[in-house]
Amino acid sequence: MIDVKIDSAPLSTQACEAAVASDAAGGTVVFIGTVRNQTKGKLVVKLDFEAYEPMAIKEMQKIAEQVTKKWDALHVAIHHRVGSLQIGEIPVIIAVSTPHRKAAFEACQYAIDTLKETVPIWKKEYFEDGEVWVAAHP
Repeated sequence: MIDVKIDSAPLSTQACEAAVASDAAGGTVVFIGTVRNQTKGKLVVKLDFEAYEPMAIKEMQKIAEQVTKKWDALHVAIHHRVGSLQIGEIPVIIAVSTPHRKAAFEACQYAIDTLKETVPIWKKEYFEDGEVWVAAHP
């Protein structure tokens, strides 16, 4: 099963874990991205995320299909949040279950790295003295 979504509401780690649960899984890896309070030594106040949602969903689906095929994933969940997020909030969750743990780790790493490279979701960092749009790969 593949479960991808973009939402302006808070994301649920429990929902992602439940989406990939399987009795056939020997390994499940969940990546939880969180908004940190600094970047390059500068205090961050909040982040804004914007997406071109039709294309973003299509690309997220493609990543999940690649993960399923390459690592024999049983289930893949990719959830991303848009809107204004405060420090500590969760902008992205990726969960992958596979028959073996090594594949689960590799598949999850591939999914987050590829998401940051290919999915049209943009991040704006707010500091005490201004803001800046940042690239997915700083």
